[in-house]
Amino acid sequence: MDIVIVGSIALDDVKTPAGEVKNVLGGSAVYASLSASYYASPGIVGVVGRDFSGEHMRVLEAHGVVLDGLEKADGETFHWYGYYEKDMGTAFTRDTRLNVFASFAPNIPVAFRPAPFLFLANIHPELQLQVLDTMSGPEFILLDTMNLWIETKRQALLQVLKRVTMVVVNDAEARQLSGLDNLLQAARWIQGQGPRGVAVKKGEHGALICWEGEVGLLPAFPLDKVVDPTGAGDTFAGGLIGALAQKKQVNMDALKSAAVIGSIMASFTVEEFSIGRLAHLNEKEIRERYAHMRRLSEIKPLELDIIQGG
Repeated sequence: MDIVIVGSIALDDVKTPAGEVKNVLGGSAVYASLSASYYASPGIVGVVGRDFSGEHMRVLEAHGVVLDGLEKADGETFHWYGYYEKDMGTAFTRDTRLNVFASFAPNIPVAFRPAPFLFLANIHPELQLQVLDTMSGPEFILLDTMNLWIETKRQALLQVLKRVTMVVVNDAEARQLSGLDNLLQAARWIQGQGPRGVAVKKGEHGALICWEGEVGLLPAFPLDKVVDPTGAGDTFAGGLIGALAQKKQVNMDALKSAAVIGSIMASFTVEEFSIGRLAHLNEKEIRERYAHMRRLSEIKPLELDIIQGG
């Protein structure tokens, strides 16, 4: 096993302009682990209730996700009820029922603790600190967070930032966390708290990647139809850390390639509700999108004469 992924496992009700689904598989750990599983071997740590079906378990098992860290507790699984409006840019919450997730305390199996890669998905910062204290010194730690923790648990979150390798946040979270409007300045402020790298997700506008003193800007995969954006950010993070775990190296070139993988995996996720598309990919589809992304990012040399000068 290469990666430990700690986060939520949920059953979602989602409504978008494309339709509506109920009681479908979701949660940050689910999207991230399925995405990572195409490139490496992930183990998942989370909690579900008695209503979590064997079919959902089999989906994860079929992708080689190690389930030894998955706890089944009395009660119901975390349930999110949300919707999106026409631009699909923002998720609106109708209701959140934490259920068994309210008392979630990550129990990291002994066999998981030496894993070289760790993704701390969006959970309470104090729980993230507990995971860090339990692991045996992973080589690369990727952290996600959200506006709620930035606002209400800032000091604990700052303690987590000191101990991780890289942070993945969206543009609004980067600005909220840093207090800075300029995204590059915001990313550098976050790096100043401890992480060597930051990935700022900008939705359909791609991602800003900062690693030590280097900066990269990558496009998102262009789509003419989006069905359900739920889980796209977690899918991006899972693809990124999965690609890094396979290559077993972390530098700017590796990060840019891994972020392209993350963008591609997210592009599949949003094409169907829940994990409908993400769970049924093949190598040809992924390689075709990777080749397309490389063409999008390629700039051929263009020799120009500069005819104006100061």
